[in-house]
Amino acid sequence: MTVGTAPPIFAELVGQDDAVATLTRAAASADTIVRGDVPEAGMTHAWLFTGPPGSGRSVAARIFAAALQCPNGGCGDCPACHTTLGGTHADVRFVVPEGLSIAVGEMRALVLRAASSPTQGRWQVLLVEDADRLTEAAGNALLKAIEEPPPRTVFLLCTPSTHPDDISVTIRSRCRVVPLRQPPADAIAALLHRRDGLDEQTAAWAAAAAQGHVGRARRLARDPQARARREAVLAVPRRLTGIGAAFDAAAALIEAAEAEAAASVVETDARERASLETALGAGGTGKGAAGAARGSAGQLKDLERRQKSRATRAQRDALDRALVDLAGFYRDVLVHTFAAAVEPVHGDTDELAAAAAQKWAPESTLRRLESVLECRVAIEANVKPRIAVEAMMLALWRG
Repeated sequence: MTVGTAPPIFAELVGQDDAVATLTRAAASADTIVRGDVPEAGMTHAWLFTGPPGSGRSVAARIFAAALQCPNGGCGDCPACHTTLGGTHADVRFVVPEGLSIAVGEMRALVLRAASSPTQGRWQVLLVEDADRLTEAAGNALLKAIEEPPPRTVFLLCTPSTHPDDISVTIRSRCRVVPLRQPPADAIAALLHRRDGLDEQTAAWAAAAAQGHVGRARRLARDPQARARREAVLAVPRRLTGIGAAFDAAAALIEAAEAEAAASVVETDARERASLETALGAGGTGKGAAGAARGSAGQLKDLERRQKSRATRAQRDALDRALVDLAGFYRDVLVHTFAAAVEPVHGDTDELAAAAAQKWAPESTLRRLESVLECRVAIEANVKPRIAVEAMMLALWRG
């Protein structure tokens, strides 16, 4: 690897040159970990990856974990890279919240395991996706581990921002922050063209429609149902012809989010249940089989509870993506209203946005945009999604 060239494994981080440079330098000096104040090029035991949805926080953390375990700093081809990226490395533990929060019991168990010496790699790595979902008690358990870290353990945390609502001030103060930005559309399009083999026109459309979210750009480009759901969301402004239509549009939006969420978890749910039933001896015969089946009921019930919690989180995430699309439409209307020299978010509905700009007053468009953003905030604050969406639809209809 030449000076100034990032290891191959970092190629998946789109439009994040500063972050890649930081992580590359740290991985190269990973054998000399620094506690406390960290020099610009140094390695430290706790990292905080921040950025908007779709910026690649968890991807960056996972890639960095692989680079730390890789003897070549991130070649992308060795067993350490493959197993880390695949989630099977013995010394890399992932905390991926399946529900609305990460409980203290789960965090304590993971911190305890992460304190042991590495068995295969160079480090024990604890990677916490969506660390903003830590309960207060779980955050305290993690803080204690970060304050007194084992010598060969690295903590990688991912949150939307460094705001106290996302991560406690004390945890943030003990981490080195790696800020990620929203990738530009042309960089996402180039990645889809190079990695997924999409034609340039489809890649460019998907990158623009995804509003900087790499994973969603891939889904829009490859999944006809994802495109259909997006089209249904962008048709909402045309459907709001009265109070009844507003409630119908709210119901349709909720149902679409539920369908998208169900599609995203159905395979995982089935695989988990089949694996647990097999482990518990499902289908077995002979003495003791009936007793084993009765004893497994509690574990299956616990699995169903966790899957239900994950489904709830998936529904909220799907609904939030729909609201972001809807906000993008009203943003495009404002762009036309003020003749701003910027590209539209939704190029395929640009004519509709231009027509709406001729019809609506700027204040009315801004109120509509604010109602969508307020709906997102309300749902994040645990207002029932149907109530929040119905209130939003009425506000959109009134203007």
